[in-house]
Amino acid sequence: MTNRLARPHRIGRHGGALLAYLIVGVVSMLTRLVLLLGAANSIDWRPGPIVATLTLGLFYDLVTASYLSIPIVLYLTLVPQRIFAMRWHRAWMTAAGFVLIYLLVFVGVVEWFFWKEFESRFNFIAVDYLVYTREVAGNIIESYPLGPLLGAIAGVTLLALVVLRRTKMFQAWLDSHTPWPRRLLHGAALLTLPAALLLVVDQRSAPLFANRLNQELSYNGVHSFVAAFRDNELDYDSFYPRSEPRAAFQRMRGLLAADNARFVSSDPADLTRAITNRGSDWRPNVIQITVESLSASFLGTFGNTEGLTPNLDRLSREGILFANCHATGTRTVRGMEALTLGLPPTPGMSIVKRPANANLFTLGSVFRSRGYDTVFLYGGYGYFDNMNRFFGDNGYRVVDRAARPASDTTFATIWGAADEDLYRWTLDEADQAYAAGKPFFHFVMTTSNHRPFDYPSGRVDIPAKSGRKGAVQYTDWAIGELLRQAARKPWFDDTIFVVVADHCAASGGRTDLPVERYEIPLIVYSPKRFAARQVDTLCSQIDYPPTLLGLLGWDYESRFYGRDLLQDPETPGRALVATYQTLGYLTGGRLAVLRPRLPGEVFAYDRASRDQALQPPDDALLQDAVAYYQTASYLFHHGLYAALEQREAQEQDLRITHLRR
Repeated sequence: MTNRLARPHRIGRHGGALLAYLIVGVVSMLTRLVLLLGAANSIDWRPGPIVATLTLGLFYDLVTASYLSIPIVLYLTLVPQRIFAMRWHRAWMTAAGFVLIYLLVFVGVVEWFFWKEFESRFNFIAVDYLVYTREVAGNIIESYPLGPLLGAIAGVTLLALVVLRRTKMFQAWLDSHTPWPRRLLHGAALLTLPAALLLVVDQRSAPLFANRLNQELSYNGVHSFVAAFRDNELDYDSFYPRSEPRAAFQRMRGLLAADNARFVSSDPADLTRAITNRGSDWRPNVIQITVESLSASFLGTFGNTEGLTPNLDRLSREGILFANCHATGTRTVRGMEALTLGLPPTPGMSIVKRPANANLFTLGSVFRSRGYDTVFLYGGYGYFDNMNRFFGDNGYRVVDRAARPASDTTFATIWGAADEDLYRWTLDEADQAYAAGKPFFHFVMTTSNHRPFDYPSGRVDIPAKSGRKGAVQYTDWAIGELLRQAARKPWFDDTIFVVVADHCAASGGRTDLPVERYEIPLIVYSPKRFAARQVDTLCSQIDYPPTLLGLLGWDYESRFYGRDLLQDPETPGRALVATYQTLGYLTGGRLAVLRPRLPGEVFAYDRASRDQALQPPDDALLQDAVAYYQTASYLFHHGLYAALEQREAQEQDLRITHLRR
């Protein structure tokens, strides 16, 4: 009798928390192994890295289990013994076990699909998606067989629970009788672990792997999600290599120097330049088509042999093709930020989604100074990602799906109206501006090249919802149709069409910054105005605003960090590429990389082979990278990247003049 009763007492009331640790650990490690096998061709399988991946992964699983156990420990500590021993409470504990296992398996399945899309554990993208549940839930319903998936998860969960209930540990826990003083002692001890881990564990300080995928797989998805939620915006000065502010601005002035640019102020923090071009009064219309997820690798111009983009390939031959252009980031809002503000990507979330992002210096503000109607056109609902507010607060007129009659949308997914509908709205807006005698600048943002890859039937050869290739083909068809219809308009000959991607279709790779996953097309097309040519200068999206204005021949005052690629094509190019935490500066075949709380690194980059090889530190290159990112962050956070009409007030602001002291 004594031995029979001793076992439950040894297990104790908090055996349920230990079971939770076990469940979290097993499901998390199985998820990691499945993801690892799914990325088998890209993983570093050498014994050292793979053992380190699994060992660090086990540690993060323990950390995650400790956090998730907090409500379980509190409940098991406080619930009275008379309730704990009741039959209904046993059923409740079994049901709670079902819920825990189901949620963990569900998260594991979601992680699989997230990994297939982004080659990453949960990150800031997942945090953003949680905010916009309507679009994300709709995308999941339209893209995946949700019913069978949920049923399969329930089946796996039920099987796991049956096995768990038959273990001696589970039964001993339910039979346990632990006096309340001991419960308090055990509960306090178990709560000490997550409290201590919360203070000392920071995923940003995790050991670095040479292979980024090994790094990602060493994390726990739930823990990564919480870390991304906490670190969605990072203060540059607190986390990254930095220079003395005055020195950083002086260096930035040197990097921005150009023959046709004169700084208007001696204040180092005022980077405003007077740009002298040809002094042209030409005011053409501009329709900028910003295409969702259009990697350069989809175009035949860049070597694709599948014939997906005949219209874009033709534009590449007949327009000005910038053949070495890079997105600054991996999200639509990053592309919008760069193409609108001409500003390097500051750490954390895009400026499009941040507070205090109104009345900034933008490409639109330059056009409005010339009397243009500036319009943001979006096929979806622009509350998503704060698009409407950002563009509206920066002087653009907003036309999204909500602003058009329902009859104007003939086909839509959860993300928005089909591209052909959006382009019809664009033509309507252009006709109205032309009738009013006003030049127009349209920032058009598409949605069709996005999962679930659905579009109207009969447009292209590849059936809808069959994958990315069909969506790319439809995207190309819709652009071709837009240009065919626009060619019949009286304003066509005096209109510049720009085709540029917001980011690539995939951003993951073996390295933190796989540069090839940032290469995008940038095409400027105006057959009556510009001769066809190809520009091979290395560049990124921030170079688009000054290059476009240079093509117009305008004199203007600029705060853009980009450079006019046609002003001096012999000048070595550079590209700024980043994730929400890792910041890159590419020039001359070398990539400087800045990470939170770590010294900068330099890699040799070979565009042909896509290889990145770690090099000895190059202080000058790293200081250039620091200058770009540190000063851009400083200007935005101190309200100094405002529209130029506010410069006079800013010159009286001590936030500028304190750099002189």
